[in-house]
Amino acid sequence: MSKLPDEAFRDTIGTIDEEGNRKFIFPKKPSGKFYEYRKWVSYFLLIILIANPFIKVNGNQFMMFNILERRFNIFGFPFWPQDFYIFVLFMIVGVVFVILFTVIFGRIFCGWICPQTIFLEMVFRRIEYWIEGDRGAQIRLSKQEWNSEKIRKKGFKWTIFLLISFVIANVFLAYLISSDELIRMIEDGPATHMSTLIALSIFTGVFYFIFAWFREQVCIIACPYGRLQGVLLDNKSINVAYDFVRGEKETGRAKFNKQEDRESTGKGDCIDCKQCVNVCPTGIDIRNGTQLECVNCTACIDECDVIMESVGLPKGLIRYASEDEIEKKAPFKFTARMKGYTAILAILVGILIGLLFLRTDVEATILRLPGQLYQHKGDNISNVFTYKIINKTNNDFKDIHFKLVGIKGTLNVVGSQTLTVPKQGMNSGTLFIEINQYLLQSEKTKLKIELYDGNKKIETSITSFLSPRSFD
Repeated sequence: MSKLPDEAFRDTIGTIDEEGNRKFIFPKKPSGKFYEYRKWVSYFLLIILIANPFIKVNGNQFMMFNILERRFNIFGFPFWPQDFYIFVLFMIVGVVFVILFTVIFGRIFCGWICPQTIFLEMVFRRIEYWIEGDRGAQIRLSKQEWNSEKIRKKGFKWTIFLLISFVIANVFLAYLISSDELIRMIEDGPATHMSTLIALSIFTGVFYFIFAWFREQVCIIACPYGRLQGVLLDNKSINVAYDFVRGEKETGRAKFNKQEDRESTGKGDCIDCKQCVNVCPTGIDIRNGTQLECVNCTACIDECDVIMESVGLPKGLIRYASEDEIEKKAPFKFTARMKGYTAILAILVGILIGLLFLRTDVEATILRLPGQLYQHKGDNISNVFTYKIINKTNNDFKDIHFKLVGIKGTLNVVGSQTLTVPKQGMNSGTLFIEINQYLLQSEKTKLKIELYDGNKKIETSITSFLSPRSFD
């Protein structure tokens, strides 16, 4: 059984040729209403992306993901390892939001918000258009011999790409180790931080490889989101879509002939100019329907609108629309699945807000020393404990002391009775608690210990005190 010619695209991708070799994409420089909107959105997001590590809120870096120390800052809120469950919930909320957004609007995140797309399309490709020219000039330059012109243009482009990749790597590092630490390392000089310099070089190389060579392959091959959209999309999801009803009509698409009446011949409005293919940054033909390679960048919408206007046909042959809207003229409807995801997102956001309000700025943990039971000291019973105090604020605690509440006893800290905990730091040590045996009602007594900085109570901790089963 022979394969239909128009179905062959399902077995190939636009970046691989028939022999299985990489086929480089030379997209036409886009222009139009949506491209202008995307430029402003992209520049705004680029400013935020670069500025985020250097913005401070109450002394905390606005965004930081210090994986090695398991310390994270999100919107200025610091999260320590003890707060990891809140950080995980933040990530789950983000995933559910992206899922809901995809169910409704398709892969619009990739075309408008994804850093990979923004850097590639709005930074690196624009530099490429500036140095090498538009699609035709780039194709000719790629095919010509390595003469002085090609060496000059390619060398200049690759040098700029490398410098930008180095800047991106520094920003990325600021997210990981904090901007303060990065600035300190720069001031100290690379010789005193060789391991960081090596890591920075690796990051630079990775970013250069992605944006100079791998490019759209990240979206097609590496990114799992393209596969995820295949599960999430349905006929009611809004996508960048080709209106096949209008474009094909009774007899299909055909080249434009201004001498004929296309209505009477039954020809579709698509004039088969293939400009939507030439402008596509992933090399697909949007007329083949929704494909995982499509990042919803809207370049084909702008290009098709220009062509339609030039031949006197209505715009919108390619537009944001659902399949049901195109085929059945059905208006957008908020489906039960969308409502379900919205409800889940609302519940998760509510839980997250509640946990953020319940989260304390100081965390004190007091636990009995492992392997130790109790000691008799005359009429008193003594237990040894370890303590850990985490200061999540940007104020130093200079006079920390403990107070036993609800029962008479003595509490002695090993070393010094007055403790200090630096801002965004912690302190730990050992303490002893002695209680008269006749005040203990059971073999395991719950103790309430309050933590003070000077006269201000900053935290309360509950622990267990062990004693004999009975007293003679």
